[in-house]
Amino acid sequence: MLVTVSICTWNRSNLLDQTLRRMTEMTVPDGIEWELILVDNNSTDDTPGVVGRFDGLLPIRYIVEPKAGLSNARNTAVRHANGTYVVWTDDDVLVDPGWLQSYVSGFKRYPDASIFGGPILPWFEGDGPDWLHLVFRDVDVAYAARDCGEIDSPMTESNIPFGANMGFRLSVLRERKFDPELGRVAGSMRGGEETAMVRDLLSHGYEGRWLGGAKVQHFIPRVRQTTRYLWDWYAGYGSMLVRLDTKTAGMSARARPRWIWRELFVSGSMFLWRRAWSGPSVWIGDLKRAAIASGQFREFGTQMDRAINASDRPLD
Repeated sequence: MLVTVSICTWNRSNLLDQTLRRMTEMTVPDGIEWELILVDNNSTDDTPGVVGRFDGLLPIRYIVEPKAGLSNARNTAVRHANGTYVVWTDDDVLVDPGWLQSYVSGFKRYPDASIFGGPILPWFEGDGPDWLHLVFRDVDVAYAARDCGEIDSPMTESNIPFGANMGFRLSVLRERKFDPELGRVAGSMRGGEETAMVRDLLSHGYEGRWLGGAKVQHFIPRVRQTTRYLWDWYAGYGSMLVRLDTKTAGMSARARPRWIWRELFVSGSMFLWRRAWSGPSVWIGDLKRAAIASGQFREFGTQMDRAINASDRPLD
């Protein structure tokens, strides 16, 4: 069996160095070949130099994808992959020594499955603020943290994996593409390309498995240990929701619906009030709701502009 491990990276050479160094310590199961495809999404830092230092230490293939966007980088990795399965992680992750072994065991135990995922545990820079530890389980999705237990289980909506720790049968990815309108792009917190892919596959009858032993740690820098980061992340999530809804409906929004005006005012007011008078366990829900509404409000405006521009185009 040949397994492809894939990492997409952009301007994180210092963290990437730690990620690759940890991979040199992984247990590789007997009789298993593997390759590491690293897709550089047009980095301007020392990423090529970091990759070069691991030449001969890891079975690494270095590919540059100049078109910005995580989905574009993922699709490039799929085109170049040779493995029967593709396992994804990120450039700011420390894999468990038994990570690859757990995936290979899962592939063998569940030959009918096409989607896999495992636990993503937080790796804080420093100790992390007390308020964040208090509410972390309420906002873990914003940090790509995912812990659905150490026991293997069928994949459902409750344990869909995140991009820092997921695997697919290559053949199913070759039939589809990660949506370039979703996924991170420089200057945007919009994500969701991996969630959209998994939900689409599950809805079409593909089987998925949660692998409790396939663990990684995901880095949380100090700059993300703030309410500003959480607001931006949930606003990006709100934007993604509108994009998915309008794409499903096959249309662009031509006016902001009335409910989004009401939701933005009510949720924003509640957040400001409770932030002033209550603790984080109370106001964190209001922050999420208000930020999502702000992202939806902004995305509806973007969709309106697109619809207006399309209607103004001259007919051929």
